[in-house]
Amino acid sequence: MISRIDLRGDALPEGGALRDLLPRAEFDVEAALETVRPICEDVRHRGSAAVIDWGEKFDGVRIESVRVPAAALARALEELDPAVRAALEESVRRARLVHRAQRRTTHTTQVVPGGTVTEKWVPVERVGLYVPGGRSVYPSSVVMNVVPAQEAGVEGVAVASPPQSGFGGLPHPTILAACALLGVDEVYAAGGAQAVAMFAYGTEDCLPVDLVTGPGNIYVAAAKRLLKGRIGIDAEAGPTEIAILADAGADPVHVAADLISQAEHDPMAAAVLVTDSEELAAATEAELAGQVAATKHVKERIEPALAGRQSAIVLVNDLEDGLTVVNAYAAEHLEIQTADAAAVADRVRNAGAVFVGPWSPVSLGDYCAGSNHVLPTGGCACHSSGLSVQSFLRGIHIVDYTRDALAEVTHHVVTLAEAEDLPAHGAALKARFGWKVPQQ
Repeated sequence: MISRIDLRGDALPEGGALRDLLPRAEFDVEAALETVRPICEDVRHRGSAAVIDWGEKFDGVRIESVRVPAAALARALEELDPAVRAALEESVRRARLVHRAQRRTTHTTQVVPGGTVTEKWVPVERVGLYVPGGRSVYPSSVVMNVVPAQEAGVEGVAVASPPQSGFGGLPHPTILAACALLGVDEVYAAGGAQAVAMFAYGTEDCLPVDLVTGPGNIYVAAAKRLLKGRIGIDAEAGPTEIAILADAGADPVHVAADLISQAEHDPMAAAVLVTDSEELAAATEAELAGQVAATKHVKERIEPALAGRQSAIVLVNDLEDGLTVVNAYAAEHLEIQTADAAAVADRVRNAGAVFVGPWSPVSLGDYCAGSNHVLPTGGCACHSSGLSVQSFLRGIHIVDYTRDALAEVTHHVVTLAEAEDLPAHGAALKARFGWKVPQQ
C-alpha cells in the first residue's frame, strides 16, 4: 500500500541530492500554463460571459450570473446545520485570536537627530479569495482566507468558488453559509483559472483585485503564476502533504490515522513517515491496511495517494538524520511524534506548520487550532510562509529629514552617487545647498 525508502547506513547526502531521494508528487505548473493562457485571455476580453462559458465546460453547469445573490447567502446561513454553524463559529473565534495577534504596528526609528524612518503597515485595498470545490467542500478555507484579511483591515473582500450542478449553479451552500457568517457579501460562482483571471482583470460584475489567495488545483496554480505581477499571490499551492517524524514510542494507530487523514484529500496527496524504528514502520503498515479498509474515499483517493510516488515510509539511522530529512523535505504539515517532541520541534527549520506531540494532529490545524491551514507545499516551506495577516499588509517607509540632518550626510550621498556614475543623484542634494557640499 505504501512504499519504503531506506536511508540507513551511509551518511545522508546534502542539499538537492537528499531532496531528490525523497517522495514528491509530480506537479508541473509550467506545463499547465499553456492550458490556462487562452482561458485567462478569454476572460480578459469577454469578461463574465467567458467565466460562464468556461464554468459550463469544466463544472458541468451553466449559470445566468456569476455573482451570487444576497438572498442565496442569507438562505444558506439560515438553513445551515446548527452543529456545523457552531463548529464554524468556534473555528472563527480561535482563528481571530491567533491572527489578531499578528497585526503589525507603525514604528519610527530615529536614525540621527532630525532624521527618522517610519515603517507604516497598510492593508491591500481589495483581495480575491479562492475556495476550492470539486471532490470536497471546504468552508474551513473560507475561514482561513477571510479571517486574516479582515484582521489585516482589508476593505474589499471577494470570494470565488466553483459552481455546483447539484445546487443550481451556486457554490456549495456550506461555503455560502461560511461567507455569510463572516459578513462577506461579495461571492462569485467561478472556479479554476477563469476565477483567477476574473479577479486579475475584472469583469462587468467583479472589480479587479490587488491580491489573490487560497489553494486550488494545478490550473489555479498555473493561472496565479501567469498573472503574478498584475496581481499579488500568496503561493502556487500544490497537492496537500503530511510528514510525520516519529520514534519507537509513537503510537502506530495515531500515525496511520494521520497519514490517512491527508491522503483522503486527493489521489496526489502526499503522506510520509520518517522514522528510525523498523518496528514502528511495520506496525504502521499493518494499521494502514486495517484503517483504510474501514474508511471512505478508498479507491478514488486514499489508496492511490498512499501507493503513489509522493508517499513513503522513510527509514533513517536516528532522529538526528530524521530531522535532516524533514528539513530537506519542507512539508506543508509536519507532525513530531517523538520523545521530548517540543524540543525536537524547536529544531525544525522548514515546515509550513509543525504539530507537536500525539495530541496536536494535523486535523486540528485544518479546522480549530487557531492556526492557518493555507500553507506552502511542494518544498516551498524552505522559503515561504503560510497565510497570515502579514500576507495582506504592505510595509511603507516614510523618510523625514530636517535640513541639518540632510546636510550632515550629503557628502556621503554624493560620494556614493559618483561611485555609481550617477552624478545627478548627488546633484539633487547639492541643489539644496547652493550646489556646494556642506562642510563637515
